[in-house]
Amino acid sequence: MIEDTVVYSARKIITMNPSRPHATHVAVRDGRIVAVGGEAEITQFATDGKIDDRFRDKVLLPGFVEGHAHIMEGVVWTMPYVGAGDRHSPVGRLVPGVRDLDAIVARLRDAEVAMTDPDAPLFAWGFDPLHIDGQKLTRKDLDRVSTTRPVMVIHASFHISNVNTFVLERTQLLRATDITGVVAGADGLASGELQGVAARLRAFRALGGNPLSEKLTAADVQRYAQSACIQGVTTTTDLHADLVDNTVELYQRTTQEPDFGIRLVPALGGLFHAPEQAIEKLEVLRDQTEANDKLHYGIVKLVIDGSIQGFTARLRWPGYHNGAPNGLWYIAPGELPRLVAAYHKAGFQLHIHTNGDEATEVALDALEAALTEAPRPDHRHTLQHCQMADAALFRRMKALGVCVNLFANHLYYWGDSHYELTMGPERAGRLDATGTAQRIGVPFSIHSDAPVTPLSPLFTAWCAVNRTSSSGRKLGAETEALTVAQALAAITIGAAYTLKLDHLVGSIESGKLADFAVLDDDPLTVAPDKLKDIPVWGTVTGGIVKEAPRA
Repeated sequence: MIEDTVVYSARKIITMNPSRPHATHVAVRDGRIVAVGGEAEITQFATDGKIDDRFRDKVLLPGFVEGHAHIMEGVVWTMPYVGAGDRHSPVGRLVPGVRDLDAIVARLRDAEVAMTDPDAPLFAWGFDPLHIDGQKLTRKDLDRVSTTRPVMVIHASFHISNVNTFVLERTQLLRATDITGVVAGADGLASGELQGVAARLRAFRALGGNPLSEKLTAADVQRYAQSACIQGVTTTTDLHADLVDNTVELYQRTTQEPDFGIRLVPALGGLFHAPEQAIEKLEVLRDQTEANDKLHYGIVKLVIDGSIQGFTARLRWPGYHNGAPNGLWYIAPGELPRLVAAYHKAGFQLHIHTNGDEATEVALDALEAALTEAPRPDHRHTLQHCQMADAALFRRMKALGVCVNLFANHLYYWGDSHYELTMGPERAGRLDATGTAQRIGVPFSIHSDAPVTPLSPLFTAWCAVNRTSSSGRKLGAETEALTVAQALAAITIGAAYTLKLDHLVGSIESGKLADFAVLDDDPLTVAPDKLKDIPVWGTVTGGIVKEAPRA
């Protein structure tokens, strides 16, 4: 049975299709776009001549595509938030930030008092010492919260955690400061800061598992979808998924619910599986995509280094501006070529986390070797974050057919710290060099890395257009800023391209899935510095209309 065709009218439709960039009407049937154009052209498609005018005062864009975010965005809101900046929860509620150590301890104490299980760990998230004047959170601070239950505070970067003495004693790390990632305090014992993968995994194991990934529920997935709807996102990623059986079954079941509002693209985390097991699993999972257009497999995520603001990213000479030691290798440079070659030859798309420019160089070396040995057209391997790449590295990407997904939100949240501490003025000016990518012709998108920074593509676009730090400092605005139109492309068709989904989403044109972001104003006509302030009414996903929840 053929469904009725619904024609939606709008004040304006920005299609991101260069052959028909603007329209006022779009016809939808069976969850796909039948046609788009002006009233006289499109109303003929409406069943019984009925036009749905609910968006007549709104502006429609392709549903925003978030090419680097995590299911953790739906998980963390079950825990106390201890970041410095205000954040919006998945129900649209404003959660105020906490801006000093005493306020953090007070919020954690309140949460601890409310806990009913005396043995349950207390997890919190969002801490960033650079946003509270560099104050260090130590085990002694967390001992003020509890000395009888495990306490762990996860940094905003999600690459570092702080724990209380109870956790250090349980994991036998209190005196193990010779282990990589266990930071020593002034007294020679562990300070409570755990960096990188090995030390943090040891702590998670002692606490019964990683609460951010190993015990997912349907409610977590639905919270993630709700956060996406609030921001106009219809396609998003879980860009480092464990894909254990429970997670796979949960994703399959949840995405098949009729009212589920996003298309989910999980990337299998290379940390969780040996390549042989991962390839076998992905070959099975990829077949599921054909029967479920809201769930897309086929990406592998490799993480090479840490975060710049956490001083765990790998930088080329001259290293960190303040003289801090170079960061951590999460995958040894000698091991990376083997991993890249295995996934490349198996036909999967690699998304590789490279924050520092040394990590980017090592990733490109491994990709070049794999492509030389086994040429593959249209592979679209993508570097994620890639914050410090210079023009020479972008030229290598272009030559190798590599895409890049740049962390534009970093400009606002850590631009000042990079200018003053990590990179210095010159290198901070090329941070997340979208202008260079545009000029050289490297396919690119921009992202939030939610929940590291808030999930909000219009804010991400604002960052790429204005290149303004939280203090108001301009970083490379003359050479690296995008136009509003370019930034909108980066959060729609550009992001869809890096996920190999541009044949389905990313623009409003005949044959594609009927995914729209519904805005209250036109991003092409508002002042560029107001781009982030445009209200989002909601989304349409496969023809299913969802109004964003309001607090």
